[in-house]
Amino acid sequence: MLESLFILMDFQIPIKNIKGKSFRIVSFNTFSCSCSAFALVVLLGFANCVLCDKNPMDSAPLGFEISGSAYDSDSYVDGNRKGNNLVSENGIFEFGFFEKDGGEFVVEIRYNLGLKTANLPVWTVGGGVRVPINSTLKLSMDGRLILFENPSNSIVWSSNTSNSGVESVTLLNNGNLVLIDSQNTVIWESFHRPTNTLLPGQFLQYPQNLRPPSTKSITSYYTFVIRPEGIALMWESNITYWKPNLSTSRATIKEVRFDSNGVLGLYDNSNKVIWSISSTDFGDTSVNLRHLRIDQDGNLRIYSWNNVLRSWKVGWQAVEDQCNVFGSCGLYSVCGYNSTGPICGCLYSDSVDEGNSIPSSDSGSGCKKMVDLANCKHHTSMLLMKQTVLYGLYPPHDIDMMLSEESCKEYCSNDTTCLALTSKNDGSGLCTLKRTGFISGSTGPSIPSTSFLKVCLVPQAVATKGGNPNAAPKSISFPFQGNYRKVIGAIAFVILVTVSVILGIQMFTLLFVYHKRRKNSEKIVIGAKTNLNNIALVRLSFKEVEELTSGFSTPLGSSVFKGVLPEKMAVVVKVVEGTVVSEKDFVKATAVLGGTHHRNLVSVKGFCFEPKQKVVLIYEYISNGSADKWVFEDQIERNWQKRVDIALGVTRALAYLHTECQLCIPHGNLKLENVLFDERMVPKLTDFGIKSFLCSSSSSSSNQSPSEEDIYMLGKLLIEIVLCGRDAAGDYSLDQVMEKVIIEQKYLDNEDLSGVERVVRIALWCMQNQPFLRPSVGEVMKVLEGTLSVDRPPSSFAYRYGDDTEKEVVVGEIESGS
Repeated sequence: MLESLFILMDFQIPIKNIKGKSFRIVSFNTFSCSCSAFALVVLLGFANCVLCDKNPMDSAPLGFEISGSAYDSDSYVDGNRKGNNLVSENGIFEFGFFEKDGGEFVVEIRYNLGLKTANLPVWTVGGGVRVPINSTLKLSMDGRLILFENPSNSIVWSSNTSNSGVESVTLLNNGNLVLIDSQNTVIWESFHRPTNTLLPGQFLQYPQNLRPPSTKSITSYYTFVIRPEGIALMWESNITYWKPNLSTSRATIKEVRFDSNGVLGLYDNSNKVIWSISSTDFGDTSVNLRHLRIDQDGNLRIYSWNNVLRSWKVGWQAVEDQCNVFGSCGLYSVCGYNSTGPICGCLYSDSVDEGNSIPSSDSGSGCKKMVDLANCKHHTSMLLMKQTVLYGLYPPHDIDMMLSEESCKEYCSNDTTCLALTSKNDGSGLCTLKRTGFISGSTGPSIPSTSFLKVCLVPQAVATKGGNPNAAPKSISFPFQGNYRKVIGAIAFVILVTVSVILGIQMFTLLFVYHKRRKNSEKIVIGAKTNLNNIALVRLSFKEVEELTSGFSTPLGSSVFKGVLPEKMAVVVKVVEGTVVSEKDFVKATAVLGGTHHRNLVSVKGFCFEPKQKVVLIYEYISNGSADKWVFEDQIERNWQKRVDIALGVTRALAYLHTECQLCIPHGNLKLENVLFDERMVPKLTDFGIKSFLCSSSSSSSNQSPSEEDIYMLGKLLIEIVLCGRDAAGDYSLDQVMEKVIIEQKYLDNEDLSGVERVVRIALWCMQNQPFLRPSVGEVMKVLEGTLSVDRPPSSFAYRYGDDTEKEVVVGEIESGS
């Protein structure tokens, strides 16, 4: 029988998976012989078993859908399958919709281990993009895996595999989601597009990276990167807080691999291991589940599943001391220690000064941020923080000097731009000044540094010098002792003289004030008009406003007029249209607007509240007109840097209004017409806060908050600056905008085009239909400054073409399929 002639034949055997959801034809080659039927059966059975062991799977054909609206948290108990989610054949992994905080959903692969706390995500669609419950994931008939929102059918993410022969989607036993064709060839797989986790058998190649999932619209600042020279953990793109010590070999790095035995290895182009690290349970055969993950706290860890305790345990972490992870506790916080290990505390507490800090919703740490030190009621003082090092986050702006601790403290006290300092007491004499309000730090017994934080001075009662304040007073000799009448007479005389002196001083003061007021009563109005630059805010009558504007004879725009003070100083008077709130609320709101001080804001100088006449605000006059004339009339078209300066000026002003004022001040009417240039061509934002603070008609029925609307309008304004035109009202994709820029602005060089693309990317993020996808104004500012990178934006738009058919445009991570 062994000498029998074997003929190569092709057998096609139908195999239905045990979930009963799909019917597949699995093709493979084997041998048939002229031997007995029994041998043939054995041979076919062996081949079939080998295939099942090699590639057990749960598959779904074209047309397969997972609906977010089918998600029912009550039906998901102890890891049981929800709705029509896809589960691997071995039951360890599940793919589908999962709920996040706030009622939003993500589509991801996660463990299916029976406990909610154990079911960690290992891969997420779109890097963690969040969608509402009325969303659907579908394997379309053209072979794309698509995530879209209903009922608009706007695409949020796609695998970009149309017309590639895809026949089904499969979740493998190793956690890899694959799209395969009729020959079981993998067309697309999640293993090639890692997000924050590497599973056994998965690798990372340049320029891929791992990044913790976003929190709503805030992207994580931490990244695990691989470069030709090595691997590192980074905060943003400029701070490296961990990297392994590699050998002196200059071989180019090829990839990072994670093995099932718990070994993380770094390989060069010749497939040689140049660095590796293993989990503490390396070689333990009882451990059959492991993964590598970068966590929200910025640390990289290897996790192993303890089947007895039914929980994950850490087998290795890159940064042993969590306080050495840059900014791990968030803004305005300090990483310290107690008996259990590292803990996060705040730089200061309410006990320091009730008016010294304000709640911060964007710090990520729950700590409070400082108010503007210029608003301190008293002088500033330096808060001592021993064995502490401070560092600035956004961006550092640190200045190193060689000074003693006392000299360093004195220098910072006298420097209005210095907000904190760290002085090394290791003998180096290094003093580092901090010139940013976004500060974090760490403290510990082994840190050889003393830091000082500038805070508002807190008045304190002066204690009696020396002695016990509770001790009985010493006896004193009284000079009039022994003569009672003399004592009484002397006391009466002293009282009489004292009362007479006090009454005389009061009468003299009253007479002086009376005559002074009477003498200057006619000059009060003129003084108010001529000194608007020297006072915080002045209230004028409507008659005085008419005098300033010569009867509103010089209009500058809609409801805006030019006025001239007696000393020829120009001002701008804006008539507030619409229904106005009460006088009390108006004055309160105007006081808030008048308290703003920023290089890129037009100052509010005064107001008039006479509803029967006109209600007006008075601004400083800005001489060089509005930005729309410069942008749309091609005066700056050939100067890309000037356009960037305009965008940065507007964004910095908006960031000040949103995050640095004691109250968030939404602009409410952001457009280029409200951006003015002074004599040095510095852009200044005007007309801010009026709709939100002054007019009751400004209340919007939209679900968006005023600050979210500001972000959308900022994105639209950025597109107008890029395109030098008003055609930014429609929906755009990144490629469409860049194509238009390249065609119409051929003078831009490659470096300019790179900057243009960065601005367009963040602008399209700002214009996302879903407010939760939009970045914060601080993130926009950092992108424009070049200190923060930005991913390609997703598109929630659908474009209609001439044939009236809808073409789905997919951008962002969609095109790479991640």
